[in-house]
Amino acid sequence: MTLTTSPTSVSLTPRQIWTRGRGLLLALVILLTAGTVLAAVRSGDHHGRLDPRSADALGSRAVAELLKNSGVSTDVVTTLDEATDAARPDTTLLVAAPELLTPYQQETLSAATTSSGGRTILLGAGPYSVDALAPGVRTHTPAEVSSRAPECSLPAARRAGTIDIGGERYSTDSPDAQACYPAAGTPTLLVLNHRDSGDTVLLGSPDILYNERLDQRGNASLALQLLGSRPHLVWYLPSLSDPTYSADDGTDRADGGESGFLDLIPSGWLWGAFQLFLAALLAAVWRGRRLGPLVAERLPVAVRASESTEGRARLYAKANARDHAASVLRAASRDRLSPLLGVPPGTAHRPEILLPAVTVRLPDTALDPHSLLFGPAPADDSALIRLADQLDALEREVRTS
Repeated sequence: MTLTTSPTSVSLTPRQIWTRGRGLLLALVILLTAGTVLAAVRSGDHHGRLDPRSADALGSRAVAELLKNSGVSTDVVTTLDEATDAARPDTTLLVAAPELLTPYQQETLSAATTSSGGRTILLGAGPYSVDALAPGVRTHTPAEVSSRAPECSLPAARRAGTIDIGGERYSTDSPDAQACYPAAGTPTLLVLNHRDSGDTVLLGSPDILYNERLDQRGNASLALQLLGSRPHLVWYLPSLSDPTYSADDGTDRADGGESGFLDLIPSGWLWGAFQLFLAALLAAVWRGRRLGPLVAERLPVAVRASESTEGRARLYAKANARDHAASVLRAASRDRLSPLLGVPPGTAHRPEILLPAVTVRLPDTALDPHSLLFGPAPADDSALIRLADQLDALEREVRTS
């Protein structure tokens, strides 16, 4: 009786693919649905950090409402053109994130505000922006936000008293500057008076403008005095729609050079790319982890030797691992030949010991024992099949000699 076996299929059926992938697909659908619902729910009063339209804890809607009750109008702008057009003597221009501005944006904004005669308030301006927006000012190591006393003669600060401030610290040699709320001897609030009656206010941190902090200590008092000194308040929130170049002279950039691909990428892309790389690295480590040594277990069912051999052969063929397959065939032949030739099993894989024994047993063989048992990897599948046949022939000659 002859048993015939059909080839074992290693490809997945559509049902198997659906069974394996439906959990991931369901999680993706839930994630997208939750994100859409959350965005729709929060799209009303939630605009972002330091946004005067936001009622979040880190928004600034409360101070905007208080200014409105005091007769001060608040306009939110998100582009450089809108901010520079609004710089006038009767306007206070608040720059929420000066560190996000490009050098061209900083220079353009500085040129517009210096001659405007109005007030410019910079929130958390660091070393990247003070050189252009507040010339002559030096920054120092940031301080922790905490309750601090004014310790200066600025009327607004003396009326407000203790407030929550910290962040960037500033110093200047200008005799007209007023420095308040020192941290370790260096002020966190600096007021620069200009000759054309305008001034620039540098706040080391924006905490007094947050909704969650406005009702604490003298935060509301100082915020209303600084932001309400003019009848109009322009709240500048830099965005990706801001122009980062000048087109007046027909060039792509303000310095006259041509912009490249990297110039079109928003700031912070390097940090974002590093985070993605780190996440991919952690995912690779997680997927490739081994919790301990491999443990041999008894199979729950009996697997025929022919099926196991066929499965391993399919894996070798799929990976084009002819070199590994040839090594396995040669090692098995050497193991079977060693007891027939009287060679100890521990030395059967050493050519200087095994080959002389084969030569003594088969002095006139047409086969080349060296190339068969220790030769190079086959170049193609035909050569691999020919190698297997010749190894079988060599074993038969040894057995019959």
